[in-house]
Amino acid sequence: MTTATAPLSNTQLSVNMTTKSEEQSLYQSSGAIVAAIVVGVIIIFTAVLLILKTYNRHMRVRRELEPKPTKTPMPPALGQNSTSPAQHPTVTFIPVDIHMQNR
Repeated sequence: MTTATAPLSNTQLSVNMTTKSEEQSLYQSSGAIVAAIVVGVIIIFTAVLLILKTYNRHMRVRRELEPKPTKTPMPPALGQNSTSPAQHPTVTFIPVDIHMQNR
């Protein structure tokens, strides 16, 4: 019986060693998968950042190169007489001291 027990122990040990190596390889592969995901996210983030940077530069150049809209002409000063029909008549209000009493 002793002879039969020894090979059985060796078989159990080899099964345990196989299980441990499989478990170890699973841990290593899961670590590799996590690392691959992290690297992928970093690459995607970098690509989006470069695209936004290029777009921003393109839009800034477009804004700088396009002609600026001309400002509307300023209305003439109050003292000038102009026959322009767009000019509205001005009303001058002179405040009166309300505390003044007539005697």
